[in-house]
Amino acid sequence: MVTHVPSAAHGDERGALLLFVEAQRGAVRRSVIGLTEEQAASRPSASALSLSGLLKHVAECELNWLRMAQQRPNARQRDQSNWHESFRLVGDESIEGTLAFWDEVALETEEFIRKVPSLDDTFPLPEAPWFPKDGQVSMRWLMIHLVEEFARHAGHADIVRESLDGKTAFELVALANG
Repeated sequence: MVTHVPSAAHGDERGALLLFVEAQRGAVRRSVIGLTEEQAASRPSASALSLSGLLKHVAECELNWLRMAQQRPNARQRDQSNWHESFRLVGDESIEGTLAFWDEVALETEEFIRKVPSLDDTFPLPEAPWFPKDGQVSMRWLMIHLVEEFARHAGHADIVRESLDGKTAFELVALANG
C-alpha cells in the first residue's frame, strides 16, 4: 500500500475499519486519474479486466454487500443474464458517473456501519454454492471482506494502469494529492 491509513481514535474499531475500506477504495479510484474513457476501457493484457470495468465492479460489489447487510433488495443485483456487464461500462455509463455512484454507496455504507448497534450483529448469506448453508456473517466480517475485495482489485488496477501508460501507484497518489 502506498498510502498511510491514519489511526482512528484509540479503540475505535468501526473508525479503523471504515478508514481501511476507504484507503482501498482510493487505490481503485486513483487508477483512472487522467485517463480517457477509451483508455480506461482498454484491456492491455490477455485478461478481460479494464480499469473502468474494475471500478464498476467494486462499486456494485459494495452496494450488493451493503444491501445484504441491510436486508434490503438490490436494484443492481446481477444474475447470469447480465453478469457480463458487471466488469464493463455499458450504454451511457461513464467513469465520472460510476465514481459518483460509488461515492453515494460509500457514504451509505459509512452511515449504516456507524449506526448498526454492534459489529457483532449478523445478516444471512444468500443461497449460493460458495456460501455455507444457512450461513451468516457479522458486520465486522463485512468490513474486513470489503477491505479484502477492494485490495485484490486495487492490485489488478495497479497492473492494468502500469501496462497502459507506465504510471505506478506512487505516481497516482502524487497526482491525486496535487
